[in-house]
Amino acid sequence: MDTIAIDELKVLITGGASGIGAATARLLAADGAQVVIADVQDNSGQALANELGSRVHYQHLDVASPEDWERVIAFAVAEFGGLNALFNNAGIVGFTGLENSSPEEFKRVTDINLYGVFLGIHFVTPVLKKAGGGTIVNTSSTAGLQGYGGLAGYVASKWGVRGLTKAAALDLAPYNIRVMSLHPGPIRTSMTDGLPDNIAAAQPIPRFGEAVEVARMARFMFTEATYSTGSEFVIDGGAVTGQVLSWADE
Repeated sequence: MDTIAIDELKVLITGGASGIGAATARLLAADGAQVVIADVQDNSGQALANELGSRVHYQHLDVASPEDWERVIAFAVAEFGGLNALFNNAGIVGFTGLENSSPEEFKRVTDINLYGVFLGIHFVTPVLKKAGGGTIVNTSSTAGLQGYGGLAGYVASKWGVRGLTKAAALDLAPYNIRVMSLHPGPIRTSMTDGLPDNIAAAQPIPRFGEAVEVARMARFMFTEATYSTGSEFVIDGGAVTGQVLSWADE
């Protein structure tokens, strides 16, 4: 299959008002894509859409709300004449382990990070089928590839996104819809504010990643990775590869 021209991309980006979502909206819009930024951060989301021009729109979206999904997808179809891409990127993190995580907190994290991804796939699929195919990219994490202590809900949700991606890839393959998971490591965003700088010190690439680096990977997945589905794209500075230990060369 040929690569997909970026100026033919009609994409809905959840969590698009900040961080990785905003960086991806900027990158795709600069290349000529039509973009709907969807988020609950209305002021920053609308400001970003205004900045990026007439091919970019903002819509309020609580990803755990089926009604919001129906409304936002209907808006995108009305504005663009259809959609051919979804970036299921919205997510939150709760820094609590099993004992200290309340049932309500655990449910909130999984509602946004996993149930919200399911809803996006569910509601966008008929639109992608009508378009003759498309691409869904779901943001997981290195926490969807390995465990982390003190992040029970987050780890559970991100492993769930990884598994859901594979199930969706198989279900949607007959309709020319590719579904892939994106696995960032430590990325410099508001979500990682407060984490110590040395958290990445033992990685092969010993620094935090930047949101634009993840955005470039997402752009590749939408436009170039035409022979990939159900696949895991890892952008983590080598974090899940292992640690570079000080005695390795001794």
